[in-house]
Amino acid sequence: MDVRLTIGEFSKMTYLSVKALRHYHDVGLLEPVAVDDSSGYRFYSPSQVSTAQSIRRFRDLDLPLEEIRAILAAPTVEARNEVLIEHLDRMQRQLQRTELTVASLQAMLSTTSPTGAVELRVLDATSALSIEASVAFDDAIEFCAAVFPALHDLLADAGVEPTGPDTALYSDAFFEDGRGSVVALVPIEGTLDAVSGDAHVRHVEAADVAVMVHEAPFSELDRTYGALGTEVAARGIGRTGPIRERYLSDGLAEVCWPITPGAVTQTEGPERT
Repeated sequence: MDVRLTIGEFSKMTYLSVKALRHYHDVGLLEPVAVDDSSGYRFYSPSQVSTAQSIRRFRDLDLPLEEIRAILAAPTVEARNEVLIEHLDRMQRQLQRTELTVASLQAMLSTTSPTGAVELRVLDATSALSIEASVAFDDAIEFCAAVFPALHDLLADAGVEPTGPDTALYSDAFFEDGRGSVVALVPIEGTLDAVSGDAHVRHVEAADVAVMVHEAPFSELDRTYGALGTEVAARGIGRTGPIRERYLSDGLAEVCWPITPGAVTQTEGPERT
């Protein structure tokens, strides 16, 4: 004899509220084994308890309903686990971002804004092996982490040594629109005979810039931008154009803000990019 459970009984067995069970039925995620035509009462089977308990745990992980549906419909254990692993990886990345944000906020509460010196420079023109892409604001770190090793591998294969630090050019649109051109480049002397993939040698023009050193986690890079931009605005020397980030070493970078030509005095000599 088949045992049928009322929605109230099923709710107690699964720790899912009646409201939640009705919603999961409405969206086709967990359908009762029977619905009384006259009363509309829902009835469940004891065999559905483990499925319902799994759904509750999936929701505790903030797994979207569509992904839960894909897990429940997965033809194999491997296919089900693949969806779960992908979601857990996303949660891990979100946790890391949250930890960085918390640490950054704590630093802001305990310290004042960066007060590093601002240096005006002329960065010389140079050749560089580069890759350019349209990058979303939140994807910039991942883009640089992938593209710079690729550029260095190409240079190593060609037997060419870099002549300066890894540099990224961020367009105005990148900041203003949340997506825009980002150019990753590695300075070199001269050119290369052949380059594979999306990389190519480009001429990087000389630039007048205001520079501030950033020596902190990159999650706090906006604080250096704020301090540098404030100083540039106060001097009335800012202009549009790509901002450069020059990565000197792990945890040490220079932010280079474009300034009007002629703002650099004769005593501040040029430096190759």
